Amino acid sequence: MNIKILELEKNKARLIIEGEGHTFMNVLTEEILKDPDVDVARYLIKFQFSDPELLVTTRGKRDPLAVVRDACGRLEDSCRELLEQIPAD
Repeated sequence: MNIKILELEKNKARLIIEGEGHTFMNVLTEEILKDPDVDVARYLIKFQFSDPELLVTTRGKRDPLAVVRDACGRLEDSCRELLEQIPAD
């Protein structure tokens, strides 16, 4: 997964996340919004086959990139827990 940073400020980040679609972006934005320091988390896919643009703004207490990293870590933990509960072949 390649990420391009379009804009980065103290409390705002705009990123392009290459190769992802609505499924991943919905889960990611939902997880980001669980952080109480987040003001806005939304994404936009301008055209059917274009890469999504993620916008995250915080209330100034946290770095928006750290918020995205933390949300991805929580998603990874949830997936790991699920995989541990699924019986292997």
